[in-house]
Amino acid sequence: MRHLPPDAGIGFKPQHFDALLAESAPARFVEVHAENYMGAGGPPHARLTALRERLALSIHGVGLSIGGTEALDREHLVRLRVLCDRYQPESFSEHLAWSTHGGVFFNDLLPLPYTPTTLTTVCRHIDQVQAMLARPMLLENPATYLRFEASEIPESEFLAEVARRTGCGLLLDINNAYVSCVNAVADPLTCLDGFPLASVRQIHLAGHHAGRDDTGVPLLIDAHGSPVADPVWSLFEHVLARTGPLPTLIEWDNDVPDWPVLRAEAEAAQRRLDAARRAAAA
Repeated sequence: MRHLPPDAGIGFKPQHFDALLAESAPARFVEVHAENYMGAGGPPHARLTALRERLALSIHGVGLSIGGTEALDREHLVRLRVLCDRYQPESFSEHLAWSTHGGVFFNDLLPLPYTPTTLTTVCRHIDQVQAMLARPMLLENPATYLRFEASEIPESEFLAEVARRTGCGLLLDINNAYVSCVNAVADPLTCLDGFPLASVRQIHLAGHHAGRDDTGVPLLIDAHGSPVADPVWSLFEHVLARTGPLPTLIEWDNDVPDWPVLRAEAEAAQRRLDAARRAAAA
């Protein structure tokens, strides 16, 4: 099975299609959201087919509800299998979250308590996904805004155990980790040092919105509508010093900028990956 290159990629948006095809050295890979390509044809598939001929591909799911208490939607799984069979992506990933209940899709990635029960449920669901797709998947750490009193297992230990039981890899979203730690008044460096980095196969970087809650306490929102913040770049460099270069995606899903702005973010990530590569070789 092929793998993503340990370089910088971008989340593909249709308005950047012409620029991507015109670039002599575009991003090293592109990522798309699976649910945007579950139709049979049309312009989305025409664009993705053209990109796939030139670039490595990551498919990122947002609708499986891996952490939900109900059974996975088999029709959704079948559509996902058809999509992966069609494009043979180098990577497929989903979120440690839930988004459906009672047949209702909430269009959000909701947190779950870290308990032995939810651990068993998440592992069972990942086993089902990997069996259906006949490929390993990556599980992404969520951005969180609260902690459940019922949680018994630290998030890093929860993710490590999921990877151990299922054989899946992990997708480390460094912005999510930063957002979660700031909101929980925890040290991001300490959290990342405890993360199961040996299981990480891909990294996500994105911007966030900094605000305050109703009581005036700082509150970060994983907004994906701005450049990567300086503290997140610093954490990225810290992680690379331990892992070496890994496939790294720039996510920018809201207030999408013109191509040169997004390309500059990818180039900033690539410079740090190249520096990590040189350091590892020294």
